[in-house]
Amino acid sequence: MNTEADPDIVIYPRKNKNEKDIPEEGILFVNPTEASIELNKWQEKGAEQRFLFNSSLYVQEGEKFICGPAIGAPMAALTLEKLIALGAKKIILFGWCGALSRQLQVGDILVPHLALSGEGTSRYYELAGSPAGPDEVLRSKITMLLNKNGLEVHDGCVWSTDAVYREKRSFLTILHKEQGVDAIDMEFSALCSVARFRGVSFAAVLVVSDEIWGGSWRPGFSSKVFKKRTADARQLLINNIIGR
Repeated sequence: MNTEADPDIVIYPRKNKNEKDIPEEGILFVNPTEASIELNKWQEKGAEQRFLFNSSLYVQEGEKFICGPAIGAPMAALTLEKLIALGAKKIILFGWCGALSRQLQVGDILVPHLALSGEGTSRYYELAGSPAGPDEVLRSKITMLLNKNGLEVHDGCVWSTDAVYREKRSFLTILHKEQGVDAIDMEFSALCSVARFRGVSFAAVLVVSDEIWGGSWRPGFSSKVFKKRTADARQLLINNIIGR
């Protein structure tokens, strides 16, 4: 883990005096929908709620944690930094993405292998070398789990943005054709950068919520297939990956 030896840095992420350590493994649900559903379930089961100033955090039996929401790169990065300071070492992002590739449709599950940054957070965590990506061991484990349980997994490259209302068709076409971008979200690239900088394992599961290839935007947030796939994938991750 990067120990922040740079004396020019003003604020270091840290565990405060009265804060407890959290388990090493957990899931970050960036969207309010998933976060609310899973946090409420854990609360009903008696999981311990911990303070997290910009989000919600629950710890179960000292084995695993879930937290969220944390929409957008800056908020998600702040959350991940704090989780790492509290002891997290293996984190899975669960979120949504918009499909740029015609091979992806609403409800498809993407476990991306590469991140490209269109957000403003990653550049503060830049390290020499190739573009940031997830931990391949964790990514492979997630892929095998989902496939084994009947959920087809797609691989690909995700570009993260800060401004979903400023996406232009011409630019999205360039991203897809020239840089191989398959989908867009708001957090993945920043969290890859933070995780690599801090030396922790990180991977993501993104469910396609809308299609933005072609001449029109096709939202699928309320579709049955989207809701079912998100629920199925969430439950598999909680029951089989984290805490094992």
